[in-house]
Amino acid sequence: MTKLSVLDQTPVIHGHTTADAIAATLELAQLADDLGFTRYWCAEHHGLRGVSNPCPEVMLARIGSLTKRIRIGSGGVMLPYYSPFKVAEQFLMLEALFPNRVDLGVGRAPGGDMRTAQAVAAGDYNRGDIFPQQVADLVGLFNGALPDDHIANGVLLQPQIATRPELWMLGSSDFGGLLAAQLGIRFAFAHFINAQYGHRVAEAYRERFTAGNEAQPYLAAAVFVICADTDDEAAALEKAVDLRRVQMAYGLNMPIPSIEQGAAQHYGERELNVIAREKNRSIIGTPERVTAELHALQERFDANELIVLTVAGSYRARLRSYQLLADAFELGRSD
Repeated sequence: MTKLSVLDQTPVIHGHTTADAIAATLELAQLADDLGFTRYWCAEHHGLRGVSNPCPEVMLARIGSLTKRIRIGSGGVMLPYYSPFKVAEQFLMLEALFPNRVDLGVGRAPGGDMRTAQAVAAGDYNRGDIFPQQVADLVGLFNGALPDDHIANGVLLQPQIATRPELWMLGSSDFGGLLAAQLGIRFAFAHFINAQYGHRVAEAYRERFTAGNEAQPYLAAAVFVICADTDDEAAALEKAVDLRRVQMAYGLNMPIPSIEQGAAQHYGERELNVIAREKNRSIIGTPERVTAELHALQERFDANELIVLTVAGSYRARLRSYQLLADAFELGRSD
């Protein structure tokens, strides 16, 4: 049976508040838990009006308390901002609260523009230059195997517990895949960012994987999906996605477009080219179409699981999309 998981950016839809977006995240997390999704990841972003979670570790504490069995994690923590030691402490605390349910996914993107990145990092954002060493430090911290000359070697890492979070590398290029292979950790490829050659990155990750934190390679493909009951509903939802793509191409910092905004928008040739160029980053349609394309993508990636990102023009439509996926993939069925 295909494993499906959720990636949530806590989107703020036009006409709604950030409080609405946070409430929608909590509602979706509980639904995903009930429906049988494998894990629920929260993304980290800064300074953006359309997405509203700058601190997934805080949100995860709340989500963990509202859910019963689903794994919870970061998709991901933007590690260049932070001390690996402090991140390890935060996620060990989450693991202590929710044993055997916590994932630590890390990435090197700023999750916002460069000016915002420097503000978050107090003027010392390193653009990922030391990211490989930071990830290696996390592996060493969790495994108790830091080099003798490491500054944290011999320092008590709290809380002292028997279990550890699952460590994941997030990426949209061969850099992340090869680093994950070298360190022997799980890898999630962001197809929703780069839909061009992810299957090749996945193949290289598996071929070059060296046993380390994990004994075997484990790969997830993160995919943008909207599933709707009818073709007409899917088309209306897709128009809002098209508008969002155009806004991003023009560097406009705005909330997520509503269905009504998408329907009312008209485009020139340049905007239509942007929309056409970005189409392959999304899978949008009825359950029959979406499931067929997801199965094909999973086969192309040889992915152990699929992580679904749904940003729609209404919160109701987002909930319905995950319900339809759960039904189509029979997630709640006990074999």
